[in-house]
Amino acid sequence: MVSAAVRTFARGIPWNLFLLTLGCGLFALGVKAIAIPHMLISGGVFGTALLINYMTETLSPAVWNVLLNIPIFIAGWLFVGRRFVLYSLYGLAVVSVATQYLDMTINITDPILASIAAGCICGLGLGIVLHSIGCDGGLTIISIALHKRYGISVGQFSLLYNITLFVLAFSMYNPDSMLYSLIMIFVYSKVMDYVSTIFNQRKMVLIISTQHAAIREDILTHLHRGATLLSGSGGFTGEQRPVLLTVVQNYQIRLLEELIFRHDKQAFVIIENTLNVLGKGFSCVKEYK
Repeated sequence: MVSAAVRTFARGIPWNLFLLTLGCGLFALGVKAIAIPHMLISGGVFGTALLINYMTETLSPAVWNVLLNIPIFIAGWLFVGRRFVLYSLYGLAVVSVATQYLDMTINITDPILASIAAGCICGLGLGIVLHSIGCDGGLTIISIALHKRYGISVGQFSLLYNITLFVLAFSMYNPDSMLYSLIMIFVYSKVMDYVSTIFNQRKMVLIISTQHAAIREDILTHLHRGATLLSGSGGFTGEQRPVLLTVVQNYQIRLLEELIFRHDKQAFVIIENTLNVLGKGFSCVKEYK
């Protein structure tokens, strides 16, 4: 079980600042060292800042990013939540300062490899950021504010914004660079999703057995996990038989299998991956306040 001390630590200022520093720093590294030399753009507000910089050649992407985020943070302060906005302000500062002053270029000549590498680094960084209470500013704050104020879906608004951004980019800028940018965004979306859920995935197990009482007791005693009895009946026989539902850590699966088949070698077991598990003993809910 996740102890109260671990939950308190995960919500504490030092841990969240560490996650934001590491995640935003990696994102800035991917942008500054790979994306900018290859004239790639990311999605969201930072992608807008990159496009403006490429088109106008005035100010740096970091400065444009700060300027674009000023009204966004004002709206976030009013409609989202001050703690979340303050953490996100720190994330914005890390991204902007690192992008502005980091003097590093990773020498990748192939644009496809550069797109993949930038996507991996940026996705790793953004995935780490998602484990914190804040964000790196920009589109996330807009999406949450609109969702709270008008009920607009966060995902739908983000998708609409990025589609609009890339339609404009294709019409106003180098199409080749935009296609490579799409590769980068696809890669970093996949990496970000993986990293953001890698520590939250658990196994959901459904157990159909005549020995459900003994199995339930072993789950409570040896695995220290909860279990729920669901009402079920056989599709062929119509016989009433409880279905045992439990959620365990990945490393507990083998022990759970041993416990089940020790009691009932004819047990029917279904094991499913979960995207995330929230609640006592598992992940904390990310609160935008």
